[in-house]
Amino acid sequence: MGWRLAHIFRHPIKAHGREALRAVALEEGRCLPFDRHWAVAHEAAMIMPGWNACMNFTRGAKTPALQAIGAQLDEDAGRITLTHPLREALNFAPDTAEGQASFLNWVAPLMAGGRAQPVRLVKAGRGMTDTDFESVSILNLSSNRALGQRLGADLGLDRWRGNLWMAGLAPWEEFDLVGREIAIGEARLKVIEPIGRCRATMVDCATGRIDVNTLDALEQGYGHTNFGVYAVVTQSGTVCEGDSAKVLT
Repeated sequence: MGWRLAHIFRHPIKAHGREALRAVALEEGRCLPFDRHWAVAHEAAMIMPGWNACMNFTRGAKTPALQAIGAQLDEDAGRITLTHPLREALNFAPDTAEGQASFLNWVAPLMAGGRAQPVRLVKAGRGMTDTDFESVSILNLSSNRALGQRLGADLGLDRWRGNLWMAGLAPWEEFDLVGREIAIGEARLKVIEPIGRCRATMVDCATGRIDVNTLDALEQGYGHTNFGVYAVVTQSGTVCEGDSAKVLT
């Protein structure tokens, strides 16, 4: 097949930046470590203990400027550095009152007017993925190129907020993996379902501004608005950039 893992990304604060990783240790039944570990509850949120749906959080679908945030997590220090083209870099400790206040002050100018404003960072015993199960998203570089050709644009990878980007698949071949188990490096994952997409994918992550209509292009070209697939880790193991991948069942 010639499949390989090309890129790894995680998103420490849901919808507020991404960072590239060279390798990551996947754990059975869990999302990437520290992926969507924190989320930003807005003033209209109804937060319950544990996992909460994305409607309770500020996100790029409602505030495009958030898509231009970059993030770097120092796991040992418990600190995050956020960057944005319109803001000075911020280094803060998200689990402290001082850190949360610094973050809220930093992000406030990026928020869209008329939207529920952010009020606090929350976390659960699991990642705040868009799924109610702990998911790892798998995306296909060929599908991104095919959609970009349809739009006449060079689509960056960041707009899709994915975890594992695969090379060597045919365009849209990832949808054929639903219900199947795959091996990537030392880990095993079962592909569960396609990922339905939202307006956040319409945003250029270099500027935080809408530049293309990915949703219309998907609907008109393919009859759906899906991009990528959700999977669950069925066998723990480390995966690294360049690892080969294959279908097991």
